[in-house]
Order: sequence, then C-alpha cells, then structure tokens
Amino acid sequence: MDIQRSASVAAAKRKRRIIVSVLAIIFIAGVTLGLSRLKPAAPTVERSTIWTDTVKRGPMIRQVRGLGTLVPVDIRSISSLTDATVERRRILPGTQVKADTIIMDLSDPVTEQAAQDAELQLKAAEADYKNLEVKVESDLMTQRSNAATVSADYSDAKTKAQIDQQLCKLGVISGQACQSSETHAQELATRNQIEEQRVAINTKSVASQLAVQQAKIDELKALYELKKKQLDALHVRAGIDGVLTEVPVVEGQRVTAGTNIAKVVDPTHLKAELKIAETQSKDITFGQPASIDTHNGIIDGTVMRIDPAVINGTVTVDVKLDGHAPGERPDLSVDGTIDLDRLANVEFVGRPAFGQENSTVSMFKLDPDGKGATRVTVKLGRSSVNAVEILGGLNEGDQVILSDMSRWDNVDRIRLE
Repeated sequence: MDIQRSASVAAAKRKRRIIVSVLAIIFIAGVTLGLSRLKPAAPTVERSTIWTDTVKRGPMIRQVRGLGTLVPVDIRSISSLTDATVERRRILPGTQVKADTIIMDLSDPVTEQAAQDAELQLKAAEADYKNLEVKVESDLMTQRSNAATVSADYSDAKTKAQIDQQLCKLGVISGQACQSSETHAQELATRNQIEEQRVAINTKSVASQLAVQQAKIDELKALYELKKKQLDALHVRAGIDGVLTEVPVVEGQRVTAGTNIAKVVDPTHLKAELKIAETQSKDITFGQPASIDTHNGIIDGTVMRIDPAVINGTVTVDVKLDGHAPGERPDLSVDGTIDLDRLANVEFVGRPAFGQENSTVSMFKLDPDGKGATRVTVKLGRSSVNAVEILGGLNEGDQVILSDMSRWDNVDRIRLE
C-alpha cells in the first residue's frame, strides 16, 4: 500500500536544492574572480642559456679595446725623380734589402744628357774663374807697381824739396828754384795718395769680381748635383734596411716623375694601429699603458698618437710597442687593450649585454636559492671592457643576469631551471 508524502517534506527538499545551487553558483563565481585576479605564472628560462655574474667590491681597471693591425714605423715609398723607362727589376717583393741595395734600373737619355751638360758647364765656369783670378791679380799687380813708382818719385821729390829749402836759406839757389821743388813734391804727394786709393779700390774690385764668378759656379754646381742625383736615381736603391714590399711596375714600362715604383719597410720597428669606438675614445690620452695581443703573444706598449678625425665611427690610436712577439709582421691583425685608469674601491659587475656607462638599466637579480630572478633597476657608472661600476640598485654579493633578456621585457620575474 502506497504512503502519501507530506507537502512539508517536498518543500524542504526544494529549499535544500535551491540553497545548494546558490552556494555552488557563489563558489564558482568566487573561484572565477580569484583566478582572474591571479598574475600570470613566471616564464621558465633554462639556466644553461644565461650568463650570470656576482657583484664584487674592490679595485677596477677601466679599459677600452679595439681591433687593429701592426704597421711599420719606418716606411720608404720610392718615386721616380724623372720620366724614365723600367729597364730591369733586380729583386722581387719580400726580399730583405740593405740601404744601398739596387732594386731596379731605369733609363732615360734626356737625364743622362742633362747631367753631362751640367758637368761641362760647371767645368767651364771653374775654368773662367781661374782665368779671371789670374787677370785681376795681374791687373792689381800692375796697379801696385805704378803706385810704387809714384811713391818712390814722391819720396825723391820730397827729399829734394827739403834740400832746396836749406840751400835757399844759404843763398845757394834762388827762391824760384826752391818753390818749384816744393810744388813738384806736393804734386807727387797728391798722385801718391790717388794711387794708394786706386790700389785699395782695385783690391776690393778683385774680391767682387771673383765673388760674382763664384756665385755662378755655385749655381752650376747645384744644378750639376741635381742632375747627378737624378742620374744616380736611375739605379733605384732601397734607402733603408728592411724588406721590399711593393714593386708596382714591370720591365719596359714608361713612368713619369713622381710615380711610385717601390716600397720598403723596416719589419723590426712596428707600431699598432687600433680602431677604437668614438664613444669609448674620449678618455684616451698620450702615454697610457696598453697591451697588444698578436695571437702569438702579448706585447706591452704606450699610446703615442690619437687621430683627431673620426672615420666610420672609430678613432685611430697608435700604440708604440715596447717589445716583440713571435710571428709579428706588418699588416698582422691584433687585438689591443688600453688602460684608462684604476678605480680604487668600487662595486662592479661584469658588463651586461645592454646598457651604456652612466645610465640606468633594468636587470634580473637572482633569488638566494638561485631558482628564480626578479627585475631590479640598476644605476651604472663608469665602464670598462668586461666590467661596469655599480652606483645603485645592487649590493656586493648579489648575482645578476648579464645576458640579453629583451625577450622578457614584459615580465618582472622569471623561473630558472
């Protein structure tokens, strides 16, 4: 027999279902709201793909680095002094030479003829000088002889006048005869003075005439020396001890005056030419220590020249080498490091992939357990080749990521595995 349920029981069941439904809806809404407010999970980064370093405190050497080449200090580019034809090349590039080693022979009939003409003109001028010297000396001797004759006549006339004056006083001769003797003596005195002046003038004239001819000789001698030098230059010599590096001409080629025909360098005396980025060159000064890596050894040196011009974003810095390394030779590629200064006691860390000196950057600082990293703002100071000064945002002992983390710019935390 069926028992009829009461209405109160059914109502209670409906009420219970409604309450359960409302609670379920509230729970689902709360979970949904909570999940919507949760931050996205930190992305995972493999530990092996990043580069980290620890902040240290102590002395830091500021350095700049640049690539470059070894360049000879002593370079002699040989040019043709005259128009000529290459007759014979005696040695090939790469040969060691002495200063008097003949590299090649040139020929030019015009130069040879000009040298001969200059020599003949010089000899003719020297002969003319000898002839002029003999002539003026002869003329001067004649003038001196005439002056000596007049001087002797004057001396005799003067003596006679003195005697006649005494005789006149004694009444032996007349006054007219005495006056005549005195007049003759005065005339000869005047002539004697004139002759002495003439001798002095002619003596000076001799020096002037010879000086004029000597100047002509000097002029022709200079011309002859020039032509002789041009003639000797047809036998092209190295000029310095070293290695012949270039001979850009061939036998039978006609070259004009000023054409580069050979190049000799001294391979034992080299310097390093470094290309330093213009942004890093502002603190470079003369005399700063440097080290040059030739890939076969390291050579110490000092900064000897700084190019004032900027070419392709770099400044050329010449470094004087204080030693040698195996295998060094001109045009060898090298790496150079220049020491700018030494910071005594600063916090520093390895140089990050991004961030210039005296700027503010964001970096990821590792958690103490090393399983995660949080983005922090770091103030950078002066920088070096492999390190940068820390002015704020990090402390000694902190570990930071130096690798390029630009792909994680939109997150403030990462997980490391």
